[in-house]
Amino acid sequence: MGQHVRAAALEVWTEQVGAGPDVLLIGGAGDTVESWQFQLDGLADRYRLTAFDTRGAGRTAMPGGPVTVAVLADDAAAVLDALGIRSAHVAGFSGGSIVAQELAVRRPDLVRSLVLQSTWPVPDVYFRTWLRFARWLAAAAPDERAFLEYFFLDIYTQRAHADGTVAAFVDEVLAFPHKQAPEDLQHYLDAFIEDDDAGRPTRITAPTLVLAGGVDAAAGTELGRAVAAAVPGARFEVWATEAHQPFQEVPDRWNARVDEFWQQVEAGRGASPAPRTAPDEERPSPDRPPESVGRA
Repeated sequence: MGQHVRAAALEVWTEQVGAGPDVLLIGGAGDTVESWQFQLDGLADRYRLTAFDTRGAGRTAMPGGPVTVAVLADDAAAVLDALGIRSAHVAGFSGGSIVAQELAVRRPDLVRSLVLQSTWPVPDVYFRTWLRFARWLAAAAPDERAFLEYFFLDIYTQRAHADGTVAAFVDEVLAFPHKQAPEDLQHYLDAFIEDDDAGRPTRITAPTLVLAGGVDAAAGTELGRAVAAAVPGARFEVWATEAHQPFQEVPDRWNARVDEFWQQVEAGRGASPAPRTAPDEERPSPDRPPESVGRA
C-alpha cells in the first residue's frame, strides 16, 4: 500500500515494497509510481524499493512557484529523509535521470549508486526542441488519448506499437484516476528546457551505469554517451533495439542488468565488462578508468 509522506513542505505519494538494500526509483515527465510496476514486482525479492509520484503528477500536488531540477532533486532527498533511508541505489529515467544526477551532486551521502536511463547532460538543440514539442502537445492535443498516442510515438519502439503493448499502456493511463493537468506537465518540462548545468555529470562521484536505447527518437544515444564520458568511471551501454523506456518494454532484461550492477556495487567491485550474451551493448574503451567503489 502506498502512502503520503511529508517531504519538506510537500505531501508526496510513495510506495515501498520488498526487503534488502534500498533503491529509489525516480520517474520522468508525468510518471507516477505505476510507471515502475515491473521493477516493483520484479526486484522486491532482493531490494527494498521506494517509488514516488513527482510533484504535479498522480497523487502529489503541484505547489506554486517555479519547478527546477534542483527543486525536484530536493523533493527526492526529502522523500529519503522522511522515510529514514540513509543511502540508496538510485535509478531514474528521462527527466528522472536528471533529477537523479542532481540528487547525487546535492546529497552524495544519500546516493550509493546511479542507474541513468535515457539521460543527457543538458539538452542539445534537437532534444530541447523535442521537449518544447512535448510541452506544446500537452495543451494542443484534442484529447488525452490523442496526446498519448502521438507522444508515445517517440517513447516506445515500433515493435511495441505493432504488438499492442503501447495500446495497452494508453488504456492503462486513460483508466488511471489521478490525472495530471496539462499545465503541471508543462511546468515539469520547463525545468529541463531551462536547465543549463552542463557540468553536473562531472561532479558525480557515485558508481554510475548509463543505459541508452539505440532507437530512442527523443534523447538518442549521444547525450547518454556524453554523460558517461563526464562521470568518472561510468559504464555506458547502448541497447541497439530499444527506445526510451526499455525498463517497461523488456523489463526482465533491464531488471537483470541493474540487479547485476547493484550486486557489484554492494560487493565493492564496481561494474564488470558487459555480459557476453548482449552483443548490442557497448563495451568501455580499455583506457577508461575503473568504476569508483560505492559508498558505505
